[in-house]
Amino acid sequence: MGLSTSSMRRRGCLYGIVLVLIPCTVLIVVIGTDYTSEQSMSQRMAEFQMRMQYLESMYRTKQEDVAILSQYLRLAALNGASVSGGTGSTDGANVSLANLDLLEGLSPDSRSLIRNVTSTSRLAESLKLPTAFHFLPHLLDDSASLQPSYIESKKRQGVSIVLGIPTVKRDKQSYLVETIDNLIANMDEEEQNDTMIVVYVGETDLDYVKVVAHQIRTRFASYIDSGFLEIIAPAASYYPNMNNLRQTLNDSQERVRWRSKQNLDFAFLMAYAQPKGAFYLQLEDDILTKKGFVTIMKNFALEKTAKKEHANWFVLDFCQLGFIGKMFKSADLPWLITFFQMFFNDKPVDWLLYHLIYTKVCSVEKDGKSCKQEMSKLWIHYKPSLFQHIGTQSSLKGKVQKLKDKQFGKIPNFHPHRNPPAVVRTGIQPYKSYTLQKAYSGDSFFWGLMPQPGDLIEFKFKQPTTVRSGNFEQPSDRFYNTTVEVLPASGNGSAISATLPFNVTKDGFLVVGSFNNYGIADGIYLQSNSVR
Repeated sequence: MGLSTSSMRRRGCLYGIVLVLIPCTVLIVVIGTDYTSEQSMSQRMAEFQMRMQYLESMYRTKQEDVAILSQYLRLAALNGASVSGGTGSTDGANVSLANLDLLEGLSPDSRSLIRNVTSTSRLAESLKLPTAFHFLPHLLDDSASLQPSYIESKKRQGVSIVLGIPTVKRDKQSYLVETIDNLIANMDEEEQNDTMIVVYVGETDLDYVKVVAHQIRTRFASYIDSGFLEIIAPAASYYPNMNNLRQTLNDSQERVRWRSKQNLDFAFLMAYAQPKGAFYLQLEDDILTKKGFVTIMKNFALEKTAKKEHANWFVLDFCQLGFIGKMFKSADLPWLITFFQMFFNDKPVDWLLYHLIYTKVCSVEKDGKSCKQEMSKLWIHYKPSLFQHIGTQSSLKGKVQKLKDKQFGKIPNFHPHRNPPAVVRTGIQPYKSYTLQKAYSGDSFFWGLMPQPGDLIEFKFKQPTTVRSGNFEQPSDRFYNTTVEVLPASGNGSAISATLPFNVTKDGFLVVGSFNNYGIADGIYLQSNSVR
C-alpha cells in the first residue's frame, strides 16, 4: 500500500526522533551515574556535549543511507522497476522493500526507515552533490574499493577515544610492536575499557599484511579477542595509479607518491574509526607516550570544551611533531577526510591540516596576527607533549629522520621495576656506583667495565619469573640469539634433562628458554636455581 509524501515525511521524522531520543536518554543516565561528586558540572556538560556530537554524526550517517537508497528506489519506480518479495503499487511499478538486497549491511534502524519509504508518482530533479568518487574516480572501478581487504575486529563501538596507528613496510626496522606495547603499558584497566586501538596496515600485499597481523596477534592476542585492538588493511583498488600522479611542490616523483599515499591512508583510517568513538587520536607506528596519557587527553578535551572561547576547537595537539598526537572530535572527521581526498596529490598531510583550519577562520582583510589568534582557538596545544618520536628510519625509502619533540621531556636511562626477590651477582666490575645490585633494586642502572667472554650475570630466584630485555626508546637494544639457562641446586643438570625436555650445556646448565624477537624470554624455572 502506498503512502503520501507528507505521511512518509512524518513517519521518517518520527523514526528520526526515536533514533536520537533513545540513545540520548541512555547517555544522560550513564553520565548521571558515571561521575563522582568531585567533578564539576562544566565537565559533565562538556562530556555530554561531546557524546551528543558523536551521536548526531552517527544519525547523519543513517540519514545519508536513507536519502541515497530512497532516491535510488524512486528512480527505479519511475523506470518501471520491479522488486520481488511483496507487492505495493506506485505509478504502475511493484515495489517491495522486505527482502531488498540493498538493505544488507545497513543498521537495523536504517532498514526500518527504508521499509517505510515509498515512491511518489513524479520525482523532481535532484542535485548530485560531489562525493569521494568525484575526487577519486578510480574507486568506481571496483565495488569493493572502500572495503578492507583484511580485518580483525570484534566490532567494538562507543568508546571515548580511538587511537589510530597507520603502519607501512619499512626497509630496515619496524617499531610497531614496541609502540603498541608502550601504549598499553601506559594505560590502566579503566582507560583500556574506554579506549581502543586500530592498526592500519597500508600495504596491498595481502601476504605481508597477514605477516604483520600474525606478529601483532602473537604478542597481543588477548587484546584483539577483547575488541580493544583491531587490525585493518585497504583493498588494492583503494589506491589510484600512483605512477600517474601530478608532480607537485617540486618534489621527486617518489616523494609525491609517498605523501599522496599517506594522505589516502589517513583518510581511510579516519573513516573506519569515526563511528567507533567520540574522539579520534592520530598516532604513528614509532612513538613513545607517558603514563596516564588517555586520562590527561580526555580531561584536557573536556576542559577546553567547557570554556566558551575554545568550545569549538578542531584539533588538540599533544605532540609538536608532524601529525603525531593530533586529537579530533569524531563528528569533525568528515571535514578532514574530504579535504584529504580533494588535495591528496597536492600537499603533505600536516600542511593540509594547517590549510583547512586557516581556511576556516582567516581573512584576507586581516593581518597575520589576527589570523594566528583565531587559529589558536581551533588548534590548541598541550604542554608538555605526551608523545615522542623514536624512529630514525622513515617509511620513505632512504630518508633518515632524528626528529625529537623537546616538549616531551627527558626520557630516563632506566625504568625501575618491582623485581622478584633474588640474589644477584657478577664478576664484571661496575663503573662508579652503577652496580648490578642497584640496577636490580630499581635505584639505578648497571654499567659494567670491560666485560669478557665467559663473564656471568647471575640471578638466584625463589619463584618462577619472566625475563625481558630492551628499551622503548631504543627498540633494537635487546638480547639477540640469547638463551636462558638455569643451574639446578644439585648441580646435576644431566640427571634432570633425562626426565625433562631440556638441553644441557657443558658446564651443567639447563637451557629453559630463549629471547624472542621482542626481547622477551619465557622458560620453566626450577625452585632455587641460578639463572644466567
